[in-house]
Amino acid sequence: MGLRVTLVAAARSSSLLAERFDDDRPLDEAGWYEVQQAAPALLPLGAAELRYCAPTLRSRATGTALGYAPLAQPALRDCDMGRWRGLTLAEVAALEPAAVDAWLADARSAPHGGETLLAFISRIGNWLDTRPADDVTVVAVAEPSVVRAALVYALRAAPATYWSVDVRPLSTVTLVGRPGAWHLHLDAPALR
Repeated sequence: MGLRVTLVAAARSSSLLAERFDDDRPLDEAGWYEVQQAAPALLPLGAAELRYCAPTLRSRATGTALGYAPLAQPALRDCDMGRWRGLTLAEVAALEPAAVDAWLADARSAPHGGETLLAFISRIGNWLDTRPADDVTVVAVAEPSVVRAALVYALRAAPATYWSVDVRPLSTVTLVGRPGAWHLHLDAPALR
């Protein structure tokens, strides 16, 4: 079987239009409600031998609310956005349109002074590749951006693919394999 890593995107802490770079707000009322609604489907993932979460408030709260008792992993933190931290994409685009264009076009660009997209994807990939490799199941709650980075890394896709992946709050994706050899695993619904 190999290693099985299921990534759960953290519940939301704000509306999508109000999301800010490196935002570490707790779950909002809608986020708590969504966790309660998704819990029946997500609770079984807590049977994993290893349970992790990103160090953000909403990732920890999501994992705890689902009963995972997750261990916070600093490597699962969101991309370091430097001086753009706390701003929305619209705010940054109004202040630094050329810098935003450069950042979106080049995975090696970090006009904000933080981490490049390529470095972020590599960091998340390194975390994946350093998990125990022998028939272990892992569940990790993380920011949607971390889930996107993990998918790009696991599928060995071009970094620009990151911008084409939409990860909704409380969605899941499972990667199966071993370090350096990952496969996307899609579960079929249970048949009655």
